[in-house]
Order: sequence, then C-alpha cells, then structure tokens
Amino acid sequence: MISAREIEEAINATGYHPTLVAEAVSDALGSDTPLTHFVAQETTFDSHEVRRHVTVAIVTHANLIVVHVDDEEVDGKTVVTATSESVARNQIRSLMITRSADPSGKLSEVLVGIGWGGISRIELESNDCGNVDCDGDHGYSGVITAEDIQLRASRLAEGEESVRALLAFARSIQVTQ
Repeated sequence: MISAREIEEAINATGYHPTLVAEAVSDALGSDTPLTHFVAQETTFDSHEVRRHVTVAIVTHANLIVVHVDDEEVDGKTVVTATSESVARNQIRSLMITRSADPSGKLSEVLVGIGWGGISRIELESNDCGNVDCDGDHGYSGVITAEDIQLRASRLAEGEESVRALLAFARSIQVTQ
C-alpha cells in the first residue's frame, strides 16, 4: 500500500500542471486506497509544436485508475485536458509486458500494455499466394489487439528505477484479488 503523498510527489516531479493532475487523480481515486502507482511523462514533437503528456496509473484493491493529462493548441492558446477512467480489475482482459535489453543483456526498456476492451488496435496485411506474378485478390489477415493504455519506461530516458517501478506496477495488476 502507498500513500497519497507518494503519488503527489511523483506528480510534482513531472512539473507538468501538477495541481490539475493531482486534482484529477484525487477525484478519480475517491475513497479507494492506492496499492501501487506509476507516473509516465512523455514529450512528443509534431511538425510545428511540442506536446507533453502525463499518465498516472493507480492500482487499488478493486480498480485500475488511469488519469491522462495533455495539452493542445486551440486558437493560439494552450488548452490542458485531464481525462480519468476507472476500470474494475476483474474487467482487465489482457496485460502485455515487453522487455528490451541492450547488447550486454541488461534490461533497457519496458513497455506495458493493459487492455479492458475499451479500445482495440487492428493491424491488417494483404495475403498473397507466394507467386510474385499473381495479381489475384487473396484477401487480408490481421490481428485485433486490446490496447487501452500503454506505459513505457526506458533506462536511458527515465532511469533504471523507473523501469523497475513499471515492472512492479505491471506485476501488481497480475496479482489476483
């Protein structure tokens, strides 16, 4: 079990609209007791702008709570939006953990995908018969992947402690109630 203060410290460490993020987390958490958490900060570069995002994920006994905060430019002004979602842990359908290692074998990055059926990604590719001269329509094959949230930590970007924290967070989701 962790304290609300630990979550607040992690939010403050991002430096990204900490008051808004903390309020959204507090509202989403309500009276639930947090067991574990992970805070991910990401900066993306679009063609003409830099955008920042913060995702706070919290596991309680009954729920997975996700708060995502990002900004966008609207009519020349920055608008910051906080969205929260609470998912019953028994509704989580999939947990994907991808580990990457550097050439020495040391863990360098972790990607955690959590799916509960709210959002799915579809990857399609055209089928062929193997004959390069064939121009027949062989249809498509594909994969549908539950992908409601992805969390990433890199040893080079966020540090080894963050990579280990994300693994611990993912393990906490796997633990049965």
